[in-house]
Amino acid sequence: MTILKTYARLWADEVDASLALLRELTGAEPDLRFAFGSIELAAIGDFLVIAGPPAERARYSHASATVVVDDLDALTRVLAAAGAEITAPETAGPTGRFLYARHRGGAEVEYVEWTPELVERIVAA
Repeated sequence: MTILKTYARLWADEVDASLALLRELTGAEPDLRFAFGSIELAAIGDFLVIAGPPAERARYSHASATVVVDDLDALTRVLAAAGAEITAPETAGPTGRFLYARHRGGAEVEYVEWTPELVERIVAA
């Protein structure tokens, strides 16, 4: 199991207002932009902007980072061996499969296994 990318989560009311500065800071355009329920997400550089109504954002705020891995099944075994607790089971999403886990010590992380197309376009490029 390998970590392919890690995103710092940025909480925002509106994606477009956040992207202007991030474009300047990163010198890049968003790699991803999509809706997930009433939340809108945009990945740019090493930032993941999560925007929407505060009550909806709060549903995801327990995780401190989003980590993209190459093998979610192998990750699940590593997490179990380390005493981590799966707090949201594996679910399919717009970018692939994901789950949330709380590590021993309390940190909670969203782990994602992207589709092969996204890995090729964003990580391998």
